[in-house]
Amino acid sequence: MKPEIADLLIQAQESLAAAKTLNREGFYGFAAARAYYVMFYVAEAFLLSKSLSFNKHSAVISAFGEHFAKTGIVPREYHRFLLRGLQVRHAGDYGKARSVTPEESALQINLAEKFIDLASQQLGPLPA
Repeated sequence: MKPEIADLLIQAQESLAAAKTLNREGFYGFAAARAYYVMFYVAEAFLLSKSLSFNKHSAVISAFGEHFAKTGIVPREYHRFLLRGLQVRHAGDYGKARSVTPEESALQINLAEKFIDLASQQLGPLPA
């Protein structure tokens, strides 16, 4: 595994740990935002595995859909998870207080865990 990919997967794992901590403490919007970043970092890692790199979130999401979901390398639902994650992240970061429910936060964390599992299955063992 390329060091750049390993670094992204480490960031993803750390973001997942932060999301769980924030969720447990009742910071649901911030937890959901960190869960989105798990998915985002994993998507970046997948793209880097094909030597693709982008600067904007929208470009990463679009390229992940085009190169991985649309081609069937990953289930299409993962692209939808990433799109929804960005919406929830915006609500958590820029919305009104309590705009992300505990249920939505827990769902986003669950989806983030699925991204980590997907990375482990398709990109190789995760870095410690």
